Amino acid sequence: MLDWLASIDPPVAASRWSAWWFLPFAVPISVYVAWTDLKAMRIPNKSVLLLFGCFLGAGLVALPLPEYGWRLVQALAVLAIGFFLNQFGGVGAGDVKFAAAASPLVATADGKLIMILFASVLLAAFATHRGFRALPFARRVTPEWQSWTRHDFPMGLALGGALIFYLILVAVYGV
Repeated sequence: MLDWLASIDPPVAASRWSAWWFLPFAVPISVYVAWTDLKAMRIPNKSVLLLFGCFLGAGLVALPLPEYGWRLVQALAVLAIGFFLNQFGGVGAGDVKFAAAASPLVATADGKLIMILFASVLLAAFATHRGFRALPFARRVTPEWQSWTRHDFPMGLALGGALIFYLILVAVYGV
């Protein structure tokens, strides 16, 4: 089922140890981000700060100190690139902040894996969201969700999902 994972050399660069440290914090925060983005089309700053705070705390235990420092640099790079893209209307500010806060949870060497995973989750999330949006039942159950009527897509659904799936893959297949 995950044969494509074996084609990436090494399959997963991050350690299982780090994934198990990050998973209990990242999953509830990512689910909350997806839910708030679906409901209000915004990612609250408190969830972004909480996720980054979890990295700052758990990362000290989960990662060697030099890697911990590089992942902080990685977060700054993602934030800088994201704000540049935000200036041209390509990405929402909340999405940028969440991606920057989530990026230190991802090993730099897993860049190809996270891009493949994010693209897959984004397509699935988009199709699922648009499919449910077309169902009258879904709209009746959640009439306050702004994502049903807006033309833009709640990217927090895909960003949070990709982070969760990445950490689960690392926890199972990591080094």
